[in-house]
Parts: sequence; structure tokens; C-alpha cells
Amino acid sequence: MFLVAITGGIASGKSTVSNVFKANGITVIDADVIARQIVEPGKPAWRRIKEVFPEVIGKNRELDRDALGKLIFNDIEKRRVLNEITHPEIHRRIFLDIFKNLVSGKNYVVLDLPLLFETGVLLDFIHKVITVTCDQEKQISRLIDRTSLCFEEAEKRVKSQMPLDKKCEKSNFVVDNSGSAENTIAQTKQILNILNKSKQHWKIRVYMILTLIAFFALVIWLNTIFNIFPFNV
Repeated sequence: MFLVAITGGIASGKSTVSNVFKANGITVIDADVIARQIVEPGKPAWRRIKEVFPEVIGKNRELDRDALGKLIFNDIEKRRVLNEITHPEIHRRIFLDIFKNLVSGKNYVVLDLPLLFETGVLLDFIHKVITVTCDQEKQISRLIDRTSLCFEEAEKRVKSQMPLDKKCEKSNFVVDNSGSAENTIAQTKQILNILNKSKQHWKIRVYMILTLIAFFALVIWLNTIFNIFPFNV
């Protein structure tokens, strides 16, 4: 099994691309969904956030995302602290989901990772990267439309992330989401067809099998020489 990452910027259109993969039977592990799950009331990350940022916990014990967003996007240090609380848990959950899909025999899975390049944690495990891009004005406009943010706040959030053109330079595929949804879907389907034809999953399986054979051969050899194990291997 190999890994494909979808990344981009806030309001660049990653969900549209992810949904094309989902509609075609490809498993998508969404970091944003996991990020929401780990801060549900009572969860370890929620408890830590409550200790550090008590002002963002509402009366119903739910995390006030608007308050949290305004807090961290206006303070780099507080954003760093929040990332230290949430990112390790998010990455653990992602690795667990990857392992479950590996065991189930999937050819590949897609990881929806908005901060793939910013954190760099999973980059070494990714076979192909898809960046979803659009012009910055459209990003800001879409973010305003789906939130209660003013232009200045929306612009600040967009500019807090790595510029999309730099992400595109580091990617294997680029989906330009500046136009219609139909055009974005058509671009994504072309990439989907390429990935579905890939034989990379067979290469990885062969590599894993050879690694296991080499490991057991080493164990047998060591046991023959040093009698490490009190049983026959």
C-alpha cells in the first residue's frame, strides 16, 4: 500500500478533491476530521486546551472554535502551543488509520493534510503529493463566505500558511481550483486514473515480504550460531 497526500491552503478546495476520491471508493483519512475528534469534551487534548486556554471552552464544555481561531491567529506563540498539544495526537491517529488500511489490503489511501509541508512529519511516508491551489483573492473570498470573518481576519489566516505556489513546486500533481467545480473534478479524475494504474503497491508489498524473509533468516542464523532462543525457530 502506498500513501497519497492532498494538501493546499485554507479554503483552496481540498474537500472538493477529497470527495472525488471518496466517491470512487478510495479511503481518505482527513486530518481536519481527526483534529475535531481529539478535542471533543473529555478527550486528553481537550483537557490540555482547557488548562492552557480556558477562555475558548464554552458553557456546554464544547470548544469554541471561533474564539480559538481568533486567539491563535493573532499570536504565533499561542498557535505553537496549540500545535504542540494537538499535532502529536493527530499524527498518532493518522498512523493508526494507515496501519488498519494496510492490514485490510488497500492498494493506496489518501491523506487530507492541510499542513503537510508546514509540519513535515509525514512527508517521508508519502508517495505522491497533490496540491489544490487557487488565487489568493478567491481563497479569501471563499473563507469569508463560509465564516463570519472580516476581510482582514480572513487575509491573516490565509497568509499564516505556506504560500500555495511554494506548495505546488514541491508537489507531484497540482489541481487548479480557481475555476468551476466541474473543472476541478475533471482534473482530479485524471489524477485518480493515474494512481489507480500505479503498480507501486506491488513494489511495496514485495519489499515488505523480502524484508520479513531477511529478518526471519537472520533470526534463524543467530539462533543457530548463538542459540539465543530456547526453542526451534
